[in-house]
Amino acid sequence: MLRNLGTQARHHLSDRATYVLSDALKWLAELPANSIHAVVTDPPYGMIEYDEKNQAKLRKGRGGVWRIPPSFDGANRKPVPRFTVLSKEEILNLYGFFSSVAYGLLRTLVPGGHVFIASNPLVSTMTFHAFVESGFEKRGEVIRLVQTLRGGDRPKGAERDFAGVTVMPRSCWEPWGIFRRPFEGTVAKNLRTWGTAGLRRVSDEEPFRDVIQCSPTRGEEKGIAPHPSLKPQRFMRKLVRACLPLGVGILYDPFAGSGSTLAAAEAVGYRCIGTDSDAEYFRMASRAFRPLSELQVTELNEPRTDHPQST
Repeated sequence: MLRNLGTQARHHLSDRATYVLSDALKWLAELPANSIHAVVTDPPYGMIEYDEKNQAKLRKGRGGVWRIPPSFDGANRKPVPRFTVLSKEEILNLYGFFSSVAYGLLRTLVPGGHVFIASNPLVSTMTFHAFVESGFEKRGEVIRLVQTLRGGDRPKGAERDFAGVTVMPRSCWEPWGIFRRPFEGTVAKNLRTWGTAGLRRVSDEEPFRDVIQCSPTRGEEKGIAPHPSLKPQRFMRKLVRACLPLGVGILYDPFAGSGSTLAAAEAVGYRCIGTDSDAEYFRMASRAFRPLSELQVTELNEPRTDHPQST
């Protein structure tokens, strides 16, 4: 069973969900070929924001790539990573890292398996290119329409002198790349063989769509899992549900963080495994998994289903 593979510490969060304390690349190297059916993940977009140095500075509340956005209404803002500070060397390292992730996933996904991977408009080209060059088919992008506090600022230190100038656009969307492992034959044949190659429809009348409007995570959900980049369950459940076209298979999240992908999979009845190398987020997920998975969301509340697929 994949959920018991290796010697790393792990939490069996439910009968369907397991979280492994492990570096993603190391764990992927141990996985058998053709052993997972889909991937949904929200990785560190620029890599440096989740390295030990910047995470330590984030938790201390000062310094590093995490910056407090300007306050325009007196409200306290949470830190967000600033990707414009990436050097050429860091950008090359970013490409190399995601190439390694893509090669690992290409080997371990079954033919026709899909990857949904989040990014940022500033670095998505590099991340997505790494997946294409590694052998994946690009199948489009899901655009999450979301108002964030990134961008839209006047020139630093000269805001009054250039009051009519914005340094860069205010970010209003989040790209999620969609990739598929190549397969031979038709989609129908691959669905019969592996249960993959397509996406699950919303209903008989409605296909899965590539634009989803979803506001930032707030309130109760953020209190359950105070991860700096927590995505809302009402959004994650839509992606997770779509990635297994027949509702059967094993979902994997290489960068599980607070466990929101695993909680979404639990909510829609999928078997799932997540990995992360951060012990603090590993502990956070063990506490947050159950309340996140049981959270009632207004836009999507799929009934649970049980499938006898082994993890």
